[in-house]
Amino acid sequence: MLKILPLASGKGGVGKSVLAANLGICLARLGKTVVLVDLDLGGSNLHTCLGLRNRHPGLGSFVWKNEKSLESLLVETGQERLWLIPGDNLLPGTANLEWNAKRRILKGLASLPADYVILDLGAGSSYNVVDFYLSAPTGILVINPEITSVLNAYSFLKTAAYRSLMRSFPEGSPQRAAILEYAGTKTEGSGQSFVGFARGLAGSLPEKGAEALSRLESILPFVVMNRARTRPDAELGYRLRDISLKNLGLSLTFMGFLLEDAAISRSIATRTPLVLLDPQAPFARGVQALATRISNAALALPSIPAESEFDTQLESLALEALDGGDAGG
Repeated sequence: MLKILPLASGKGGVGKSVLAANLGICLARLGKTVVLVDLDLGGSNLHTCLGLRNRHPGLGSFVWKNEKSLESLLVETGQERLWLIPGDNLLPGTANLEWNAKRRILKGLASLPADYVILDLGAGSSYNVVDFYLSAPTGILVINPEITSVLNAYSFLKTAAYRSLMRSFPEGSPQRAAILEYAGTKTEGSGQSFVGFARGLAGSLPEKGAEALSRLESILPFVVMNRARTRPDAELGYRLRDISLKNLGLSLTFMGFLLEDAAISRSIATRTPLVLLDPQAPFARGVQALATRISNAALALPSIPAESEFDTQLESLALEALDGGDAGG
């Protein structure tokens, strides 16, 4: 069964595209058929991370109906079982999609012949990015061990929760008005989470409300900390967990703790993914472990860790990475 796996980040420069390229290769080497889709609209560079030249039609050709299907845009990457659908910076308007265009893309993604479709999304919390992130319950949110990265990741999750609720009710409805009023006030420190607010809203329109609440509660972010250096870096992961659970009611599953690796610069300069250039590099080992976790999670989605379990989970990932064990990430 096809699994869509969006990769997002609250801010740019966290290493998301590099991770997407290396992760795609690792999943393909586990015997999965993988399609990488460059959905960084207006700033696509996933082809560069894979060592490919930008000479193929991209998503813009599909948006402007020059190509009838996403499948017709598939590009061979030189890696067995791994394909790319390039982005498109050349056609005007691609970075600002109408809802109908997004729906066409989502429908096309669901019909691709693959086990995994990895979406390399743009940075930030624009509705283009958030809507594609919400196309699957278990998207990956990439963070760095920096307070700005963590706060932007929280902002991204807050926008995703807001967008999920707003899309659940018709335009002009009293429910949408209530959501706008709630979102327009400072919810942090109010004692009521976004999910708690949605539970109250569900009572005003039982059928639609229950559906909206279910959709909101199905947001299960997988978090990957990239460019980590020391065990205390995990503390920032705890902070993201705490504010997301308290203010949004959303729990996080940590899937990777990837170490800062000087070899990444060499990988980018040579346009060769690090898992191919140096499979034993710390980052490469971490991504290999992440691919295994994702493959296993696809068979049985891990239960959301209880608060007391979360610290052990992230600490274990940090220790695996810093000790240089086979688990790596």
